[in-house]
Amino acid sequence: MQLLYSNEQLILVTNAKNILEAAGIGGQIKNEFIGGGAGDLSPIDSWPELWVEDSDVEQAQQLIAQMSSAPQQDWTCNYCKEDNGSAFESCWQCATDKAV
Repeated sequence: MQLLYSNEQLILVTNAKNILEAAGIGGQIKNEFIGGGAGDLSPIDSWPELWVEDSDVEQAQQLIAQMSSAPQQDWTCNYCKEDNGSAFESCWQCATDKAV
């Protein structure tokens, strides 16, 4: 196994794992619960890490690179014409799903 991705925010590491799983690549998160040791360990050593099998590293690196470089754009609802932030997957005004 090889270390693929590490970040101080567990939610970003978990998101990366979910992206890989959607593409059929398994992964394992290490250091998920080690945050309490941050005083005795250097902060970067207590960051959550995403590890993948050696055979999946190249494809996984490409997927993570796409995740990191994906532009986040605001969008306008096709139904009610409300402006929505990039974080919304459905319109906050009328709950219509974002058109892909």
